Amino acid sequence: MDKIANISKEQIMYKKLAVMAASALIATSVFAADTHNLADTIVLKDGSTLYIYKDGKMTMEDKVGRPTTMMEGHAMETKDGQKIMMKGNEIWRLHRVIP
Repeated sequence: MDKIANISKEQIMYKKLAVMAASALIATSVFAADTHNLADTIVLKDGSTLYIYKDGKMTMEDKVGRPTTMMEGHAMETKDGQKIMMKGNEIWRLHRVIP
């Protein structure tokens, strides 16, 4: 009887381990999915960096590399004085871009 109980405990442990491994695999593949959609990277006047994706949406990080939110339609100025309007706030994509 103890042998049967031990086998079922082992099976439960292996099933849990398999679920955890599958979850980790799915999670890590999601993080690597969006880097090929990056169209341009622009340094702004205040030292922050603006990332523009191929779909036209944007995300940004501050001058020390932290993801930063920006209201859609907010005007930003590049180092060379060009004005850019924020489109979208794709902050969830930023962790996929930063190496």
